[in-house]
Amino acid sequence: MTGLEGRAVAKPFSKKEAETFFSRLRAQCPEPKTELFYRNPYTLLVAVVLSAQATDKGVNKATEGLFKIADTPARMVALGEKGLIEHIKTIGLYRNKAKNVIALSAALLAQHGGAVPQDREALEALPGVGRKTANVILNVAFGQPTIAVDTHIFRVANRTGLAPGKTPRDVEDGLEKIVPPAYLLHAHHWLILHGRYVCVARVPKCPECIERDLCRYKEKTRAPVATTKPGPKKT
Repeated sequence: MTGLEGRAVAKPFSKKEAETFFSRLRAQCPEPKTELFYRNPYTLLVAVVLSAQATDKGVNKATEGLFKIADTPARMVALGEKGLIEHIKTIGLYRNKAKNVIALSAALLAQHGGAVPQDREALEALPGVGRKTANVILNVAFGQPTIAVDTHIFRVANRTGLAPGKTPRDVEDGLEKIVPPAYLLHAHHWLILHGRYVCVARVPKCPECIERDLCRYKEKTRAPVATTKPGPKKT
């Protein structure tokens, strides 16, 4: 692993530090929520599949109209691949995603009576659904304490030293060990939001970070130095 995210940290987080880390995030946002729009577990599944290599904002814009006419597997299959493409063509990789959404919708009807399964193995057997997507569904739709490691969580875990790892699965396993049980349910969203708005990729907003003193990142950014322009000379 190269780059800022993969640098080794001098000292791993202690259980006490992890407790402090997440208690601060909870105090800042007691009930974090996904920023993806959805109506039910099925539409959440579709939204997460569409969100791969796309922004939540872009997905929400596309699904606003889509979910008004296709919010169940049966309605999505009836809409068809071409009909779906018309709604999601502003999203990257839309053709492949359309194929997967129609295929997983058909699989839900054939294998699960149209319901979204509540276990990982069944979810990951669906077209276009990997471990990260399954974790999101289990956490958000069914309240299971899973952690879906996306690019934001991977960056935060490595950069801060909270749970460094070379792969998303390494980070997921590390987080499951270090996150106190009381915080596991919402850890996924706290870390995503922290990475999306504070511990951003290019220039992290260290001066405004509530975890600055715990963070192991050595190259913390600083607040810009205020400068004053000379005023008019007094006469």
